[in-house]
Amino acid sequence: MSIYEQMCEAAEYVKTKYDKSPEIGIILGSGLGDFADTIENRTVIDYADIPHFKSVKIKGHAGKLVLAEMNGKSIAILQGRFHYYEGHDIRDTVFPVRLLGKLGIKKLIITNAAGGLNPDFNPGNLMIIRDHINMMGANPLIGENDDRIGTRFPDMSHVYSKEIAAIIEKHMRELSIPVKKGVYLALS
Repeated sequence: MSIYEQMCEAAEYVKTKYDKSPEIGIILGSGLGDFADTIENRTVIDYADIPHFKSVKIKGHAGKLVLAEMNGKSIAILQGRFHYYEGHDIRDTVFPVRLLGKLGIKKLIITNAAGGLNPDFNPGNLMIIRDHINMMGANPLIGENDDRIGTRFPDMSHVYSKEIAAIIEKHMRELSIPVKKGVYLALS
């Protein structure tokens, strides 16, 4: 079965549980999963129930897809993720994002806990990502191309929205949260 067919099967399953098309996707990394538990009137689906999803084994990653309305927007929240370093195939680690795209999201907010190299950063700082460098030695674009999923080599020049970053920065300043910006270096 192709990745596209798997995406369709997973999306059809999710649509049997939630009949709206989410506009915004949110991936909650380590330490932030509890946010999804604060949302009222939500539909929660265990990853184990979604066709072609892998299991989550990392502490603090609940392994649930949460669908709800928030501030007039339909959202899809991935409560945790599975990682390449756990031994998952790189295509499996990006499958949830592909599913979100198939469900209709137009914007994606990704959070994670990561180490840092900038001596001006402190543990616990939040960082707005301006760009990334893939040094994992793996790439989910490798393999047979399927135009139904998207272009073979997507334009990466505007992956991180300056508009959304400005909104986040504005709210961080209003909340007296130090604004840090940087480049994410992806390592296996």
